[in-house]
Amino acid sequence: MADQHADQLFVEQIVKQIVEKPEEVVVERTVDEMGVLITLRVAKDDMGKIIGKSGQTAKAIRVLLRVIGSKNNSRVNLKIVEPEGSVELEGAQE
Repeated sequence: MADQHADQLFVEQIVKQIVEKPEEVVVERTVDEMGVLITLRVAKDDMGKIIGKSGQTAKAIRVLLRVIGSKNNSRVNLKIVEPEGSVELEGAQE
């Protein structure tokens, strides 16, 4: 875990507190010319908890990530990956 960055660790810790299956939370971090991309995968049953009503939970996590990014002079985006076989949820992506 020593190789994790603050933004990646933040998402992992927050999401694991929200979901029913924290062992299935996978957070990946990539950096390119557009900035930092945090990719989040959770269990199919936990997807609704991460998105929240009308996407409010996902939006709140994204706002907090932007604050962390601005503190480190980087642009941080969150991508929530749809689990295999799930029905697409409205508001999952910004």
